[in-house]
Amino acid sequence: MGRFSDFFVRELSRHQVWRLFLFATLLYVLPLILADFPYIDDNWRSLAAGTAWAEQGRLFTQLFYNVLTFSDGAPNIFPLPLLVATLVMASALTGLTFHYFPQPSVACCLVLLPLWYNPFFLQNLSYQYDGPGMVLSLVAVIYAITFRHPWRSVQWLVPSCLIALALGLYQISLNVFLGLCCLELLRAANDKTTALPWRDLLGWRAAQLVLGGLIYSVSAYPYTDANRTLLLDWTAHPGFQIQINMARVLEKVALLFHGGWLWIFAGLLLCAIAGAVQLGSTVAARQERRPTKLLIGLMCLLTLPVVTLLVSGVALVFRDFNEGARTLMGFAVWLVLLFYLSHLALASIHARLPLLLMVPLLAMLSLSFAYGRVLTLQKSFAATALASLSHDIASHPRLREAKRIYISVTYSDHWLVAAAGSFKQTPVLHYLLNVDYYMLAENLPTAGISNVVSERERRNATRVGYQGYPPLVDSQFYRIYLIGDYGFVVMKEPAPIKTLRW
Repeated sequence: MGRFSDFFVRELSRHQVWRLFLFATLLYVLPLILADFPYIDDNWRSLAAGTAWAEQGRLFTQLFYNVLTFSDGAPNIFPLPLLVATLVMASALTGLTFHYFPQPSVACCLVLLPLWYNPFFLQNLSYQYDGPGMVLSLVAVIYAITFRHPWRSVQWLVPSCLIALALGLYQISLNVFLGLCCLELLRAANDKTTALPWRDLLGWRAAQLVLGGLIYSVSAYPYTDANRTLLLDWTAHPGFQIQINMARVLEKVALLFHGGWLWIFAGLLLCAIAGAVQLGSTVAARQERRPTKLLIGLMCLLTLPVVTLLVSGVALVFRDFNEGARTLMGFAVWLVLLFYLSHLALASIHARLPLLLMVPLLAMLSLSFAYGRVLTLQKSFAATALASLSHDIASHPRLREAKRIYISVTYSDHWLVAAAGSFKQTPVLHYLLNVDYYMLAENLPTAGISNVVSERERRNATRVGYQGYPPLVDSQFYRIYLIGDYGFVVMKEPAPIKTLRW
């Protein structure tokens, strides 16, 4: 028993740290692999074995699938890409652990695990196609932080290439890089035995970031659709729009702090405050001039608002603002900041106390499994919906033979009745799922129906055309009209979900 308990406090080898991270990372994605649910864009990508990442500025994601599938497209080979990305992520976390803690223990590994156990990252991982690319983007920025080489040119060039690679995989990972730079400052300030390496923290990182942006601009960016990169109109009060975007992000993040989660993170925040006070004492004890120590203290103090702003970060300044959970990769760095400060406070009291960080991590793991069950329920509902709609179309010869059947997408929060209880107890699950439609046109070909397309530019005209025509099919969730050689599937607005008591 004693040897087992010593494992949690003794120094670990690099191989032991890697095995620990491999087990933890695989455990977190296990519910998503078991659910095996094609998530939103996965439907059309799987149907066409298509890519279309280059026009989104993510050329390297496209190349990743070309290499992994030995083809010019992207046949569905899930979960292989996710397993490969998870394996690489375990190695990246191992390197980052030894970068922060030269003699790491299990508790030290817990500090960095939120980079993977980020609750909002579950939506990124839900994409069977896009998810692995987002993981590899995160891996690239981690290696950009940890890379060290005695030659200055190499030390400058390799992290810059890694930053460009990260941007070409998923641009939002830039928030994680900037956040980790802030953590670098805290780590250096806590080391009172050496002077603060200002050149490395500011000059080198800024130079690497600029060069990385230049490499990205001449490699992946030229293929990007210009409409996807439009920024806010700087002549029309952009500051006010950024405030609105920040309020929307805060509203979504607040969904996480519900029930027991509120108490867990309240305790974590108190520990982090104690760690911040201890860090301030360490800065005050540094053998440097008073103005230098004040500057260091001010810089450390500024890291909290900067890391908080980076929760959404660069997404705030785009005209087409996306408030989806997949854009909140910076929340992981905010968690690591709290974990790092909490570790400082708890370790100063007793060597085993930092193991309390397992509690919030277990809460995040529990959320992953709960989300996996919600995905399973959504998969079951989607299969039932597909069977119903395809049967109604296939059983009517006029619909089967229609030149085109247009399906209108009606968005609602009340489709998935089976998960009503989970959504009530854990509201963030609904935000993570983000499937607020009954059926996508891309699903019908899997049932052999090939004449159904999404209704977009024709929507207003066809809605007017429905007036006066009796529906050919009147189901619980939709009506199907037939006008000439064209059919129209019109969704009904579902009733609000009521949690049943048995």
